[in-house]
Order: sequence, then C-alpha cells, then structure tokens
Amino acid sequence: MRLGINLGYWGAGMDGDNLAVAQEADRLGYDVCWAAEAYGSDAPTVLAWVAAKTERIDVGSAIMQIPARQPAMTAMTAATLDSLTGGRFRLGLGVSGPQVSEGWYGVKFDKPLARTREYVEIVRKAMTRERLSYEGEHWTLPLPGGPGKPIKLTVHPEREHIPLYIAAIGPRNLEQTGEIADGALLIFPSAAHLEETALRHIRAGREKAGLTMDGFDVCPTVPLALGDDVDALADVFRPYTALYVGGMGSRKQNFYNQLARRMGYEKEAAEIQDKYLAGDKAGAAAAVPRSLIDQTSLLGSVERIAERMTAYAEAGVTTLTLAPAGFTLDERVAALRAGVEAMERAGLA
Repeated sequence: MRLGINLGYWGAGMDGDNLAVAQEADRLGYDVCWAAEAYGSDAPTVLAWVAAKTERIDVGSAIMQIPARQPAMTAMTAATLDSLTGGRFRLGLGVSGPQVSEGWYGVKFDKPLARTREYVEIVRKAMTRERLSYEGEHWTLPLPGGPGKPIKLTVHPEREHIPLYIAAIGPRNLEQTGEIADGALLIFPSAAHLEETALRHIRAGREKAGLTMDGFDVCPTVPLALGDDVDALADVFRPYTALYVGGMGSRKQNFYNQLARRMGYEKEAAEIQDKYLAGDKAGAAAAVPRSLIDQTSLLGSVERIAERMTAYAEAGVTTLTLAPAGFTLDERVAALRAGVEAMERAGLA
C-alpha cells in the first residue's frame, strides 16, 4: 500500500502551509499529492504550482469536474501537465453534484453515468493524438453540418497512458469506474465496510471489461489526526462530516448521506440531514456518531494509526490518501511523519 496526501481546496486559509506540506510529503516519499476543486480554486493551477516546487511526487486532480470543461480541454490540460511534470500527472474526474453542476456551471445534472463514459472515451481518444471524431448522446465531434473538422492534439504527453481516476460513491458509478478507469477516488471509506460499499461493485465492473483488480488503484482519502484523546480528535471532524452527510447536495440527491446509510447509519444520517438543512449546523455536528468518524479517519497514536492502516491494506486499499489535520504547519507536518512511521510499524512501507 502506498501513501498520498490531499491538499483539499486552495484558498481555505492554509495556502502557504499547503505548499510546505506538499514539499515535506515529497521529501518523505509520499506517492501522490492530490488537489480538489468545487467553486473556488481550480485543480490544474494548484497542481502546476506544486509540481514546479517538488521533485518526485506525482500530482493528481481529485477532482477535475466534468461539467466545468469540455472533454477535449481536459485532454489538453492533462497532456500539458504530464509534459510539464515529466510524467507525474494523474487525471481524476468526477461529475460533482447537481447544485454545483447546475448552479455554478449551468450544466444539467442528468445521466451522469452516460456523460462520464462518453467524457472518458473522448479524453482518452484525444490523448492518443489521433484525429478526434466522436458520435455519442452528449457529444458529437466535429459538429455536423458546419466548418468543424477532426483535429489532433499537438502536445506530446510524457506517457502514452496517463492514469485516469474517477470519484465514485454510488454502486452503479463504482461499477462503471471499475470498467473504464485505472483507479477509484473514494471518500468516507470504512475498512470494515469497504467490500460491501465499494470493492464488490468495482470488481463487477472490472469483470465486465474482462479485467482483474491487478493494477487498479483503490484510492480513498482519510483525515489523519495525531494525539492521545481519540474523542477530542473525532470532535475536530464533526463539522466536516456533518457538512457532507447533511448538507452536500439536496435532500434527495446527497451521495454522502446515502453512503452513510449503506454503512448502517440510516437513523443517524437522517437526523444529521434534517438538522443541517434546517440550519442547525451545530446540532447536525453533534448528531454525527463518533464511530462513523472513527471508522472513516485515522485518529490517535502512531500505534493505533498503524493498526487502522493494516485494516485498510487488508480490505484492498492500494493508495491511502491522507488529509493531515492540524491548526499549524508543525502539526500537519507531524501528522505527515506519523503516517510514514505508522506505515513502517505496520510493515506496509
């Protein structure tokens, strides 16, 4: 099992520290550094900056949002970043959610699975540097009856095949991800529930494509907090968990709430959502079960973290992406180093 880090969103108040964290992760031998985007910072700009200031670590988008860019533009960006970084780029894609897709980008959130499949096909075809033509339900290239003609990508990426990941939560999306992608970006992963909530669906998609799990990167993101008081550490992540389970999406379309329900927290997920959508964010945070946070995070001493890492490795995780918590740079760096030490103690390094 390899280690990665996730810097989250740029502009969240820790920007200077984020670069230092990425550089320390590079020095410590972390495998990949991911950056996110929603409706603030964009991922490619951040990744270009981080790649320019590091030497070895891969940089990846977790995620570049499908409604934000035409697929040919994504292919251009991926090829450019792969060339500039000397082959250190990983392309992570996702459909985002209905509120962002329709409210921010003005793109209808319909048929997300079909859109993702076509998008991936176009991106991959464009990056082969063959002349691009495509006929699908959502994209037709070139447009018929006009002056457009098939064009080929002029940039030469460093590699013939840039690793492509998809952020997936629901069973059908997970199955399609196994079928068409090189890896899955997961969130709120519980080692105890990973097989039933994710891996069996990914495996079904791999089998549909005539593939095995060999070479497929199962890549969940987990917060990491170092300390002796596990209850206090769990409290740090209550607002974060409540935001996703309670308020990330509408009442009918909240994929994180649905995931919590599939993990056995049906009553709690409903309560969190009711309170969050009613404006009681503090009450929603208080309603988050400590066990849910503990199952989906790495909390406590290095020894305890090592035990949890072993559980993730045994469950089938191949790259464990850490979101190191801390109020200062020193605390976040200490969490990074604890991640490496825990891996070594678990015999996973």
